[in-house]
Amino acid sequence: MPDWLRFRTRATPHKLAVLCDGRSVSYAELDRLADGFAAGLLARGVQPGERVATRLPNSIEYIALIHAVARVGAVLVPLNTRLTEQEIGYQTGLTEPVLGIGDWRLVTGNWQPPTVTPSELTQSPNHPVIPSSLPPFLPSPHPQSIIFTSGTTGQPKGALLTFDNHLWSANASAYRIGIAVNDRWLSCLPLYHVGGLAVVFRSCLYGTAIVLHERFDVDAFHASLDTDSVTLTSLVPTMLHRLLQSRSTPWPASLRLVLLGGAAATPELLAAAWDAGVPVAPTYGLTEASSQVATALPADARRKPGTVGKPLLFTEVRIVDNSAPDRQGGSLPLGEIGEVLVRGPQVMAGYYRNPDATERTIRDGWLHTGDLGYVDDEGDLFLVQRRSDLIVSGGENVYPAEVEAVLRQHPAVAEACVVGVADAEWGQRVAAAVQLHPGAMVEVELLLNFCRERLAGYKMPRLLRFVEELPQTASGKIERRRVVEMLG
Repeated sequence: MPDWLRFRTRATPHKLAVLCDGRSVSYAELDRLADGFAAGLLARGVQPGERVATRLPNSIEYIALIHAVARVGAVLVPLNTRLTEQEIGYQTGLTEPVLGIGDWRLVTGNWQPPTVTPSELTQSPNHPVIPSSLPPFLPSPHPQSIIFTSGTTGQPKGALLTFDNHLWSANASAYRIGIAVNDRWLSCLPLYHVGGLAVVFRSCLYGTAIVLHERFDVDAFHASLDTDSVTLTSLVPTMLHRLLQSRSTPWPASLRLVLLGGAAATPELLAAAWDAGVPVAPTYGLTEASSQVATALPADARRKPGTVGKPLLFTEVRIVDNSAPDRQGGSLPLGEIGEVLVRGPQVMAGYYRNPDATERTIRDGWLHTGDLGYVDDEGDLFLVQRRSDLIVSGGENVYPAEVEAVLRQHPAVAEACVVGVADAEWGQRVAAAVQLHPGAMVEVELLLNFCRERLAGYKMPRLLRFVEELPQTASGKIERRRVVEMLG
């Protein structure tokens, strides 16, 4: 398997690798941590190709574990720490990991394999010795991780990302935004998100440092900007909104780029950022493409408000007519809105154990994103709407079908429609219109408590309204646009 950390350590052992919570480790120290974790994995019988699940907050140890799982040839399954027991049960049931690392105390009924904490993993007796020799640095289609992304069917799907996906993505990103020897990437994105994971591999390949935060905290973020010589960071619009509202001093001159993605940024937010001197680079990406697909550098973004820039190197984008029933429409002329298709070496291998969804999503090498956009005469991409019906709240993706399926499980609920309503801080809030069975009754709070047991907090409806009847189209489908008008 590729052992990028070992190669990096040989090249620059004393360079700073990670700064987190007052601790700092060099690449040599990170390599030793990864060795200890890798030995613990082998001592517990983890074999190449088997899955190892993690449920952990951001930390130096988590980064070392990511490299350790790769070192033994296993496949990482990073689980969202905010998921409920039911959601975790589904994801672990699909991936069948042989070991879980982290805090599983809240998970009682769905987890069968053994679980350990990171500290317990390094206390295994008879630790195997990890060879220090380096394998050849060759292309590797070997799976690195299975990262779950929700789907319009209501069941999350596991995007299978390979080492080659990450390598090509890191190269393409570097060619667009550049690399400086003193780069420090301030990352508060969770490591179970593709954006957080991408920073880990990119920094290792570039030989640069990560300033890692456990979570996004406005005060801690400002303090880090002012004291940690940060040059790069990744934000979602909600984060940037809060930072702009709370900062009274100039942004540091060391900050050369702010990648802004995860959701569409409003023109007002971008204008406020540029007025404050923030070098914002709007970007478009998705889990299935190992993060970045297109990025507009600040000068281009200011010249053409609303663009997410040209596709990265090695990446192709097509706009097709998706109105045909079989979604086999041809390419559209410049300026016309259609579905965004992506092709390149960073596109995932497929959805884990879901060949039907893979076949629907990747056809003839093209990733059908479901997002709507257009390309102008200079080749710059503009997004009009993220995946059909997708709600992006605070940078988290919420698919209505998943929330609707939970609402329908309640015996009083006949039908439900979940939509996103505009919100200045969060981008969108999750809102639900619920139709009850004739004669049935349930209080709003009781229905929300029912959902709370089955959904992660960020998927919970923030607005729930009972309606006598949901609006329908002539074909009998729920008319979501009218529901947005009702709830917005």
